[in-house]
Amino acid sequence: MASPPDPLLVIVLGPTASGKTALSLAIAERFRGEIVNCDSVAMYRGFDIGTAKPTAAERARAPHHLIDCVEPLSYMTAGEYARQARQVIEEIKARGNLPIVVGGTGLYLRALVEGLFPGPQRSEKLRGRLRERASSRGSGYLHRILSRLDRPAAEKIHANDVPKLVRAIEVCLASRHKMTELWQQQGRDPLRGFRILRLGLDPDRQALYDRINRRAQKIFEAGLVEEARRLLEKYGEAAGPLSSLGYKQAVQLLSRELTREQAVQAAQQSHRNYAKRQMTWFRREPEVRWLRGFGDEAGIQRTAAAWVQDLQSEGVLSVSI
Repeated sequence: MASPPDPLLVIVLGPTASGKTALSLAIAERFRGEIVNCDSVAMYRGFDIGTAKPTAAERARAPHHLIDCVEPLSYMTAGEYARQARQVIEEIKARGNLPIVVGGTGLYLRALVEGLFPGPQRSEKLRGRLRERASSRGSGYLHRILSRLDRPAAEKIHANDVPKLVRAIEVCLASRHKMTELWQQQGRDPLRGFRILRLGLDPDRQALYDRINRRAQKIFEAGLVEEARRLLEKYGEAAGPLSSLGYKQAVQLLSRELTREQAVQAAQQSHRNYAKRQMTWFRREPEVRWLRGFGDEAGIQRTAAAWVQDLQSEGVLSVSI
């Protein structure tokens, strides 16, 4: 008798505003699925309007995990996300349900599926000093430090990406080795025990940009600036997500660096640029089944459901043979 196949894991990826939530809910309702968030900002408590988190009504349609699980003054690394997400996925599998990973944070998704190299333990003291340097001298200062310590790593990390710069410098200083050398020596720990179906949303570019523009306008109308003000009063500028898309422009409006109209336009432009970067990243993902439309379109949902059904049927057939 053939051994049972590995259970299915569905990943719904795509750029911001492409309808990932709608597609994931349609799959979850049909196949008894549970949704695992893979959007880095949606993990933070209190950051609701600007993150387009699933609404209470949407969360009632299927179990959701790793949303509102990080305090605003904390930070979720890609490695920690992978650890927590893998644990959640195993629990979903144990319940006999379908895990559906949904989100647009490419690094976190890669950490979950492919794994990251272990590296040295975190040093909050060192991290604090490096963040202070970035705050006082700019992120370019950290990038120059990393360039001296590990030029290949610096070439792969954007000069404004403070969290990645901090971690790379931390690895170099704590291990006394270049991060790129450790990567080659220690390798990674990929996710095992699942058959993975990657569903990628790739709508028409101009239609996507129109949706992005409308969404940015809508979140400002829904109270983004007021939410940002409350978060600033409670946590100060140390709350990392306040520098994320939408919130950054809301804070600039509050500080009178931008008018409301300028803030909305800047948020629209930033989200469009982010969508471009997301698609560049996701096109490098292996074995993605691309869907040429939005996730809330009935035809797209039918096609995705058929692919899930086919793979589930293959698993049943292999057991019965």
